[in-house]
Amino acid sequence: MQTSSNAVLVLDVDFQPLRIEHWRQIISDYFNGKVEIIHNSEDRTIKTVSQNFPMPSVVRVLRRFKRDRQVIKFSRINIYARDAFTCQYCGVRFPSEKLNFDHVKPRSKGGRTSWENIVASCFSCNTIKGNRTPEEAGLTLLRPPKKPTRLPTVTVEMNEDVPEEWKYYWTSSLQQR
Repeated sequence: MQTSSNAVLVLDVDFQPLRIEHWRQIISDYFNGKVEIIHNSEDRTIKTVSQNFPMPSVVRVLRRFKRDRQVIKFSRINIYARDAFTCQYCGVRFPSEKLNFDHVKPRSKGGRTSWENIVASCFSCNTIKGNRTPEEAGLTLLRPPKKPTRLPTVTVEMNEDVPEEWKYYWTSSLQQR
């Protein structure tokens, strides 16, 4: 997650929290007509050679998109989301910084980096498995890895230290669930 000094809350077209982005990406999206600025930060500015501009704090995307038509990108966060942030060997749920990728069939034995060969694993299980298959290491997969048919949903949890401008959108979206 971005630090709050770099972060901008992105809302969907219905003003529901969608994701958190770095302010540089948001500025690019703004000038490309992809987002509108809803709130600027009260205490953060963007300094240029000649001027200071208020930094966006909350933006809204300007077009609706269908999630089911999106290509699901192979990425670390999408693997963790597909596996529910759970080690696929011991079944324990971990924060993302306590997980890593594991090649079910090791790369040294011809395994590829793909949806069908990568699972989330904790450091302990990954160390136990080493450069072996789960069977060779005496481990059992909770479920076989496969490409998801829909985009995994990742929920961003907020602590008390979020920008004031975000709180209205965060609390109103929680009340609608």
